[in-house]
Amino acid sequence: MPKQGYHHGNLRQALVDSALALITQKGPTGFTLSEAAKAAGVTPAAVYRHFAGREDLIAECARQGYAIFGDVMDHAWNGGTPSALAAFSAVGRAYLAFARKFPGHYMAMFESGLSPNQSPALAAGAQRAEHVMQRATDALMAHLPKHQRPPSPMVAAHVWSMAHGVVELYARNTGGRAPYAPDDLLETGIGIYLRGLGILPPDHVAP
Repeated sequence: MPKQGYHHGNLRQALVDSALALITQKGPTGFTLSEAAKAAGVTPAAVYRHFAGREDLIAECARQGYAIFGDVMDHAWNGGTPSALAAFSAVGRAYLAFARKFPGHYMAMFESGLSPNQSPALAAGAQRAEHVMQRATDALMAHLPKHQRPPSPMVAAHVWSMAHGVVELYARNTGGRAPYAPDDLLETGIGIYLRGLGILPPDHVAP
């Protein structure tokens, strides 16, 4: 892109877009600030007008990712309709869909080593997505008698970890190693987990 093509406000996002493309290609630690600047068509010095450094640029990629992620998760939850179980399953599938469609954002969020607490905006974005998963879990746990309910945050963390594991092992850059479709792996894993909790009967077919 020619440098003269930018006007005030565009360069910052152009740098983010360049960084996301590089993260997708090389990972969050595999590119330099100079490479991001070159891809955006500016000098490395111009980057510092908008970002304190590479980590700050990656953090902005992550912040934007969490905003998209929260929207995707909330849309999947859809207020818990048509049922708590169906909505819970949809939230799990949305996790995989986000990772596939927005790999640069996903890696900036979860593989860059940045803490979500690095900035208030980043923390707020991460908490929003986590709250969707927590609401979905709370609604599902309500179907169990109180004396049989495990801590809802622990259940949410288990399912989140399961989804993250499927993404890391099979949903991105697998090179054909996945034994089953990632969505099927996650759906089956969640089903086994929920049967163990007593939420699903043994012969239940996932929605």
